[in-house]
Amino acid sequence: MPAKANLLTTIWQRLKSWEGLLLALLVAIVGINSLNAPGYLTVANQTNLFVLSIEKVIVAITMTLLIINGEIDLSAPSIMGLSACLTAFLFRDNIPFGTALFLAMAVGLACGLFNGFWIARVGLNSLVVTLAMLICYRGLARVLLEDESISQFPAWFNELGQKNLIGPFPMSLLIFLGLFLIALVILQYSGFGRLIYVIGNSKDVARYSGVRVPKVKFLLYIASGLISALAGLLLAARLGAVRGDLASGYELDIITMSLLGGISIYGGSGTLYGVFLSILIILNVRNGMGLAGLSGHFQTGVIGILLILSVLGPNLMRDARAAINRRRLQANLQRRA
Repeated sequence: MPAKANLLTTIWQRLKSWEGLLLALLVAIVGINSLNAPGYLTVANQTNLFVLSIEKVIVAITMTLLIINGEIDLSAPSIMGLSACLTAFLFRDNIPFGTALFLAMAVGLACGLFNGFWIARVGLNSLVVTLAMLICYRGLARVLLEDESISQFPAWFNELGQKNLIGPFPMSLLIFLGLFLIALVILQYSGFGRLIYVIGNSKDVARYSGVRVPKVKFLLYIASGLISALAGLLLAARLGAVRGDLASGYELDIITMSLLGGISIYGGSGTLYGVFLSILIILNVRNGMGLAGLSGHFQTGVIGILLILSVLGPNLMRDARAAINRRRLQANLQRRA
């Protein structure tokens, strides 16, 4: 009985949190969409909902870890584009496709190392560094392909992004689920995950406690570079063609997926459970607006509003809880008096 009571208490606490609010919002969105489109809740549509944005969702995993750590990586979509463009450039010049894929992942690793050096070692602001690298990596991608669009990749590569592997599930979705579970275990149930939170709360306290802060940040930026490169290759496989502006503008959705999930923009708090709910909300909102015939620009505007709410909402909830606790404390003191 005590174990059951503890479980029920934990569930109730979750429902009263920001994650509970997200769950209620998700149920409402799914309900509205299902009424407007009869085939909305089919497995095929729900799978397709993920597949059309799966690359953003994959990058949102490492973005979440970085934001909890008190940092950010605006250059992630540009790394996606650069890795895909490099693969297409090398393949066009008759480099073996396997070698091109390896070099594209190596470039992702190099980008992560480069970002990590300036942020973790030199101590520059991550927002400034990754904004500069967003422009730089995007410029390199455009230099490689200019205005050319390259397609005709090997058939197996296109099938990797366009055909289902197990039932209705494509390889990219299975990769996301695998990466999400790995990140969940690392962040929520490992010593390294605790270090990510500690550094996000206060770098100075972590440093005085003996935590090797630069090493943790370096590892996170390396992971961000590698995962972004992988996502870029999956995007190229799904589209079957690569241009210099590939993944341009993905920053908004990726950051919103993290912040809407309750991740503090200042670092140190939030969970991947909330991020998973926010991913479902954003994908269902976009899907519902698409079914309603609303333009992509309108959808982007709605996501922008969600980004504002994702920063404002948790702060308002914390303030409300603090006010309620103060009132309870005052009431208790008055009773004792």
